[in-house]
Amino acid sequence: MDSKLKPKDQFYDVMTVIGGTLIFAIGVNLFIMPLGFYNGGVLGAAQIIRTLLQRVGMTFGGMDISGVLNFLINLPLLFMAYKVISRRFFWKTVVSLFFTTVFLSAISVPKTALVDDVLASCLFGGIISGVGLGLTLRAGGSSGGADILGVYLASKYSDFSVGKMSLLLNLCIYILCAVLFELPTALYSVLYSAVTTFVLDRIHYQNINMSAMVFTKDERVYKAIMEGLSRGVTYWKGNGAYTEKGTYIVIVVVSKYEVSRLKKIIYEIDENAFVIFHEGMSVSGNFQKRLS
Repeated sequence: MDSKLKPKDQFYDVMTVIGGTLIFAIGVNLFIMPLGFYNGGVLGAAQIIRTLLQRVGMTFGGMDISGVLNFLINLPLLFMAYKVISRRFFWKTVVSLFFTTVFLSAISVPKTALVDDVLASCLFGGIISGVGLGLTLRAGGSSGGADILGVYLASKYSDFSVGKMSLLLNLCIYILCAVLFELPTALYSVLYSAVTTFVLDRIHYQNINMSAMVFTKDERVYKAIMEGLSRGVTYWKGNGAYTEKGTYIVIVVVSKYEVSRLKKIIYEIDENAFVIFHEGMSVSGNFQKRLS
């Protein structure tokens, strides 16, 4: 069993990444940008740089260059993704960053927000942006910046999350916003960021562990799980009480987002396998988080 995703699954992941970046850009450009609020992390830094450049007369023909600046700032972090996390994560992040740049530049920012109420606009923008980022991360990519750092740290520390990393960096950006701009701008931007973070952590399965107990008569199943997911597996031989026939009982712990791949591996070999899943279990020891 090849550890790599099949072409159909790869295509689905790439399309999910592209769709996630589109949803994110819609949330930013249609709900947040018209109000003059800012994202956190690297994109927020890019937006601040853009605003400062505009103040000194560099308008770039009226084009919003925050997406382009975001891509340029992310280049060193992309190197980290390639070297430290995984090449698949790297390429999907390149795809998501590219389309984030395209969508942020292509979607026109209206002069007024779609929702008149400022608080409602922050909530809607945060929900939409969080959904977009969550889908992108679930498909194995990221929007770069804090997501790359968050994925790396979350893979090392069990109580860490991408959302926490984003919120930490966002606070730094918003303190800068409060100093450079008006305090209400920073406060509403913090609210938007908090909503985005909340939604992101509900969609991305990074902190949810699953145990699977597999009952199968085919010994190829546990070997395929080890090869296909690069996960440690424990198994023993038992007997069915009714049939008195031998069966393999296989135990494996995975991240929740790996469940669909685990099922494919199992049922491609043994369509009669019986699987029990247990969600939200606490794991200690040598368990590596797989976020990409």
